[in-house]
Amino acid sequence: MNKSIVGIMAVLVLSISTAWAQEASTPDSSQMSSVQPIEVGNKHCPVTGREIGQMGPGIKHLYKGKIYNLCCGMCPRTFDSDPDRYAKIAEAEVASESK
Repeated sequence: MNKSIVGIMAVLVLSISTAWAQEASTPDSSQMSSVQPIEVGNKHCPVTGREIGQMGPGIKHLYKGKIYNLCCGMCPRTFDSDPDRYAKIAEAEVASESK
């Protein structure tokens, strides 16, 4: 085969496979949830116990459809190491404030 034909075929195959991969990874509207995340509203970081804003602007962290407030950019990694534990801490704080 001519080298130019082989080159054109390689580019064509690569273009088709790239387009297919992008289409496969993009969810369509039927797969996307219309439910908005719920703001938990915790005022203290469940990881460190520090008040949100004490270490600069807090971090919003999404877990299971809820947004938890964390004190700094280091906390999401720790939160993700045991998310159920930290989520319970934040939710217990909010529940105790509402009493």
